[in-house]
Amino acid sequence: MIRVVVVDDQELMRAGFRMVLGAQEDIELIGEAGDGADAVRLAERLQPDVVLMDIRMPVLDGVEATKRIVEAGSSRVLVMTTFDLDEYVYSALQAGASGFLLKDTPPAHLVSALRAVASGDAVVSPSVTRRLLDRFVNAGGGPPQDTSALDVLTEREREVLMLIAKGLSNLEIAETLFLSEATVKTHVGRILAKLELRDRVQAVVLAYETGLIRPGNNH
Repeated sequence: MIRVVVVDDQELMRAGFRMVLGAQEDIELIGEAGDGADAVRLAERLQPDVVLMDIRMPVLDGVEATKRIVEAGSSRVLVMTTFDLDEYVYSALQAGASGFLLKDTPPAHLVSALRAVASGDAVVSPSVTRRLLDRFVNAGGGPPQDTSALDVLTEREREVLMLIAKGLSNLEIAETLFLSEATVKTHVGRILAKLELRDRVQAVVLAYETGLIRPGNNH
């Protein structure tokens, strides 16, 4: 059973999520919160598998709430947004969210996304994530992070990381590099372990922030 906490400051949205999740045999809605501060307290107390997190809320926004929940290690976070190019989503991905969905996502997609995140996968639309990162990475004009963070990777692992950042699936990476999909999975696992990253979303963010991928041209 996948245990979920829903966080949204609009009662109507929470009621909608309640209805969708209540119809699933493998998902249990164990708590609701109307702001980020309540979300952090609930996550700490209930230890849900996934927190479905609104971004823009009073008291404590979804970005800071995501950061605190991820740092506590209690749950994985899937953020919801109204806009596909939302600077708060970029901040939430940096803070450790396992992906994001638009609020008008069809119920079936929402449910499959929750299942994916609960199983340890990241939920991310590569095209939207790329546009998000292109738009917001280094928005303040600062230089990229020190690329020495990537020195622990082999040349092949750097290649794989670059392709992950371009939004390619394991199968597509395998075809591009003439490897088996199993080999690519092994490389991805090693990359995440060496860089101490939770999932592919974090790998994409790091690739942009270190300048491995340049905003605007994906090279």
